[in-house]
Parts: sequence; structure tokens; C-alpha cells
Amino acid sequence: MDSNVIAELKNVSRVYKMGETPVYALNKVTLSIGKGEYIAVMGPSGSGKSTLLNTLGGVDFPTEGEVYLSNTRVDTLPEKDLLNIRRQKLAYIFQEARLLSSLTAIENVMLPTAFRPASNGTSKDKSHALKMLDKVGLGKRASHLPHQLSGGEAQRVSIARALMNDPALILADEPTGNLDSKTGEEIMSLFGALNSEGLTIVMVTHDPQKASHAKRVLRLHDGEVVEDTSNHKFEICEV
Repeated sequence: MDSNVIAELKNVSRVYKMGETPVYALNKVTLSIGKGEYIAVMGPSGSGKSTLLNTLGGVDFPTEGEVYLSNTRVDTLPEKDLLNIRRQKLAYIFQEARLLSSLTAIENVMLPTAFRPASNGTSKDKSHALKMLDKVGLGKRASHLPHQLSGGEAQRVSIARALMNDPALILADEPTGNLDSKTGEEIMSLFGALNSEGLTIVMVTHDPQKASHAKRVLRLHDGEVVEDTSNHKFEICEV
């Protein structure tokens, strides 16, 4: 795989059975994601958007085909090795912030370090966590609990948490779905700034306005990529 390619799917299908009928969540998808790309994945409900994201993230596995992350084939890895790669290379951002209610903002950001054998909440980790909160504009809210944060602030904390291990790829699943339009646009502006710094982002969204922030748009239908474009000016009708 090209060293500039972060992730790649080769002829990937994901097939489920509904009785005797095979249902293709993904159907022979071939896709390369380069370093520094910002991709929006769109399509109607059931088109395969979340399956694509989960396959890239090693959460779901193809029925056939190959999945690569940073030159390593991941769909055939033992679970322990796959977990290590996911912790080192990937981070998820979800529609819900998914913060632990009993932990402060900075403690939530530090959670990924708990899985590092050599880490135990060191001062270096705390300093880095504060730096990540500063990056998303919440350095002064580090000691606040989730219930003391607005929805947009909570999502910013989740983004800071995703950045904590310096991932090669951010996978975002409807990251503004629970936010009002103004706050959602603020999060999109933050994504744009992070991408301009070189972060690779793949984002599932149903909103063409949010997708317009991306540099590349994939549109899925019935598990197939039916459009792959770098043109920001597009219209998509969701169902």
C-alpha cells in the first residue's frame, strides 16, 4: 500500500442474511483514503454508511475482501493485535459525546491513556490533555463535570479525547446530530481547522451543509459507492 494511504478497502462486501435472502450492507467496495483527507460519507438510511465506518475502524469485519490500515491488513488480525492498532491509529467521535458523568473534562480526555501499560495519569498525560482541551477551546473548562457543560462543549471534550493518542485517522459518526445548527457549524469549523493541521477525517453525515465542509464526498446506495467527488457543490436527497 502507498505510504501516503492511511486506510484502504479492497473489494469489500459485508453480507447479512434475512431468512434466505442475502442483504449487502457493503457490496464490493474498493476505497483508498490518503493522509490529510477530509471525507464526508452520505447516503439514505440503510445505504451502508455506518458499516463502512465500522469496517474502516475494525469494529465490523467483511464477509469478503481486505481491509488495510497504515500498511497493515487488519481484517485477519488476532483480536489483541487489532486492539493495539485501533488504540494507536484510530479514534471515534460519535453523535453523543459519551462522557463519563463522574469525571471532569480533563479526566474524560485522559481516558485513552488508561489503556497504555506505562501510563497511570502522569503529569505528562495531564499536560497533554490540557493542551488538547486548549486546542478545542475548552482549556478553562478542564475541571468542569459533564453536567456543567453545554452540548457543544461536551462534544468538544469528546473531540479532545479523540485527539489524545495522536490518531492517524478520525472516524466521526454524525458528530453534530444532537446539536443545534449554530453549534453544529462551530464543530464543523473545528474539524476544518484540525484537518488543515493534517488530521485525516472520515465523517458520516446526512446533512449536505455539513458535508460541504469536507474536501471529498462519498455517496452510498445499497452498499455501493455511487459517487466519489471532490466537488463541494452537490445536492443529495436523503430518505
